[in-house]
Amino acid sequence: MTWLGSDSYVLIDPLVRDDLDATAWEPFDRAVSDSGRAAVVLLTAPWHERSARAVAARYEARVWIHPASRARVSDLPELRTLPMGVETFVPAGVDEGQVAFHVVPERTLVVAEFFLGVEGGLRVASSPATRDAAAFATSLEQLRHLPIDNVLVAHGPPVLGEGGDAIAAALEAFGETK
Repeated sequence: MTWLGSDSYVLIDPLVRDDLDATAWEPFDRAVSDSGRAAVVLLTAPWHERSARAVAARYEARVWIHPASRARVSDLPELRTLPMGVETFVPAGVDEGQVAFHVVPERTLVVAEFFLGVEGGLRVASSPATRDAAAFATSLEQLRHLPIDNVLVAHGPPVLGEGGDAIAAALEAFGETK
């Protein structure tokens, strides 16, 4: 996902497939240049590094990753503060450095893998690294209180519109399976 914030041009979990298309960078080059803002990279999970190194090098971008995972990209310039308008949600009960970003002005939640897009909505997917399933489930309840219209997931179709309802339905279904 990319987003033009008031203080930066934000790339979340960037994946630029220049191995498949030699012109893949052109829209990003144009967008970053036209924005007149510094490019920054936000990672929802340490394993979503993807093109983060290339973006950091190409645009002199700083990178934000959960502190538990910073060592994985310690050679990249650190973004110490999130861009204005972006908040993090960190699920409890699992310490692998996975987060979600709530892009407040867009009413959008961007997640790595604790929600999967499925036909008609979302499904909760707890990590195999979860150490406290009850804490994980309880922490997800906080998402019910955020103003969310859209949910962008790493796997499966996004929810575009009524994201809060999709989150509530996924949480209810998850609660029934425990």
